[in-house]
Amino acid sequence: MSILENWQQWKDFLGDRLNQAEQQGVDKNTINDLAYQVGDYLAKQVDPKNEQERVLADLWSVASPEEQQAIASIMVKLVENNGTGS
Repeated sequence: MSILENWQQWKDFLGDRLNQAEQQGVDKNTINDLAYQVGDYLAKQVDPKNEQERVLADLWSVASPEEQQAIASIMVKLVENNGTGS
């Protein structure tokens, strides 16, 4: 099963990547910009695998670039306390 098929696993995966970036000194603005780029890629290239991803894809598709930046920033906040801690 792909991590994209399970919402909790996806959030944990993103949380792990966020923790790694923060430990390496990547600042919040850079993290948010990367989250925006990942969100844009996923919205354009990856078919949503669960209901939560479908909602995000639908929101992304109707959002302005500024709103997409906000969605990406909110996703970063959502996963800040997720991850396996490794």
